[in-house]
Amino acid sequence: MSEKIQDKSAEYSAEQVEQLSDAASEQVERLEKKLDNAAERAPTEDTEKLKENAEKIAEKQEKRSEKKASPAEKRKDTPLPNKKAKKAAFNATMKEARGHMSTPSRTFSKFIHAAPIEKTSEFVGATVARPNALLAGSVSAFALTLLVYVVARYYGYPLTGSESIAAFILGWLLGILFDYFRVMITGKKAG
Repeated sequence: MSEKIQDKSAEYSAEQVEQLSDAASEQVERLEKKLDNAAERAPTEDTEKLKENAEKIAEKQEKRSEKKASPAEKRKDTPLPNKKAKKAAFNATMKEARGHMSTPSRTFSKFIHAAPIEKTSEFVGATVARPNALLAGSVSAFALTLLVYVVARYYGYPLTGSESIAAFILGWLLGILFDYFRVMITGKKAG
């Protein structure tokens, strides 16, 4: 092959050989640049592909984590245990708690947590002993009793002692009515 090139170079003039040599060196430089660019692009393309793959994997993981419920959410979906299981769990908890109490506290705890007392307490707390009703009753008992006392003192009327109770009942009724209308208007019960 080199013999053919030498034979051909004899046919060309020195100027042509020089032009061919320059063209060859330019071609070599272009090829080297292409090779360098390809070498530079290859890791970048790999990095970009890796980033894309990582993003895809992260998206899949997010979708999976969204599908998986937290333990609290899982407990919400599970049906409530039957009454016997609830009662057994409650009794075990109470036995454990009472183990840390003194004898009088243990006795009082047994009394308070007896079924009839507990049901009655829950009913009273949900109906009669509403926080707004008790607050309104207390405030009105103070304000109205003070007003009645000042008026009675000024005019010289004797007090019977039932003024405070009557004022509390009046305020309590106003508090119950306030709760009732608030629930009817907003639809939200007090916490």
